[in-house]
Amino acid sequence: MKEFENIRIKDIAEMAGVSVGTVDRVLHNRGRVSEENLKKINDVLKQVNYHPNMIARSLASKKQYTIVVIIPSFEPGEYWESISKGIDKAGNEFEDYGVYIRKLYFDQYDNRSLDKAVESLFDNNFDAVLIASLFNESVINISRKLDEMNIPYNYIDSNIQEQNKLAYFGTDSFNSGAIGAKILLTTIGNKADILVARMINSGDLYSNQCIKREAGFNEFLKKVEYSGKVYYVDLKIGCAEYNYNALDQFFNGNNKIKGVIIFNSKCHEIASYMKAKNIHGIALVGYDVIEKNAIALKEGIISALIAQRPQLQGYRGVKSLCEYLILKKTPSKENYMPIDILIKENVDYYNGQ
Repeated sequence: MKEFENIRIKDIAEMAGVSVGTVDRVLHNRGRVSEENLKKINDVLKQVNYHPNMIARSLASKKQYTIVVIIPSFEPGEYWESISKGIDKAGNEFEDYGVYIRKLYFDQYDNRSLDKAVESLFDNNFDAVLIASLFNESVINISRKLDEMNIPYNYIDSNIQEQNKLAYFGTDSFNSGAIGAKILLTTIGNKADILVARMINSGDLYSNQCIKREAGFNEFLKKVEYSGKVYYVDLKIGCAEYNYNALDQFFNGNNKIKGVIIFNSKCHEIASYMKAKNIHGIALVGYDVIEKNAIALKEGIISALIAQRPQLQGYRGVKSLCEYLILKKTPSKENYMPIDILIKENVDYYNGQ
């Protein structure tokens, strides 16, 4: 069932058990409709709290809207697949109102790929943009051009302050990092040593999201007067052999590590190493409930995952742009998703919505 706020003529017709043409005649007061069908349709309109302005305005103007979505490319089962599903859901709900979704993909581990992906963006006509704000500088440059063109845009995944975005949909990244620290210290105590694993991106050390999470993590350690030692190891995306060697070198000289945290969705790579090396007694905390992470969580290798409702981010990010274009409805500036904590006992019930 479609959300009532986005009800379409064909949805009303299906619920009332009548034709689309019959619903159209009732909504626009043209042509004759039997008393029986009129009652059925009116009952449905009351049930769904029907708002005629959206349908009437879009049908009357016959205007087409193009929303460009700029998100990372992904493989099945990855984090951005859930975001994309939410985007598609909103696009499908608004297709009858003349909304068309166009996706531009970039490599989430290379900010230069984002710059290249948007080179042709401004050569085409479009009405709004949804931006996955992974790379601070690149996204600000895009935002400034959109400001000059007076085109509305939303951010998802991580927020960038002091920009003229219409709205942000995602978690509070700083607090998300603090939660990661709290989970880890609750498990290992305030004196145990910690390893922070960083995945290095091509062309940029860290995504905007990871930078803020690590800042929140460090602030929490300071707040609780953590007295252990924090170590760092830099890993490379897509370089399993290099990563194993780097982790080997680290763990061979650091046997007192009691906790490990990584601030992106690659926690499963650390879990894979720990499983292969038969390493036990170390709490491992990561982010995002992708399939590989969920498996390692249920196996007990990952202690906890912190999630951020990715499908809901994509859905609400597009939905608010549609409502702004069609209804001139302005959303709240900051729209924070719940920060979910998953352990092996509850991960099977999580759907990211």
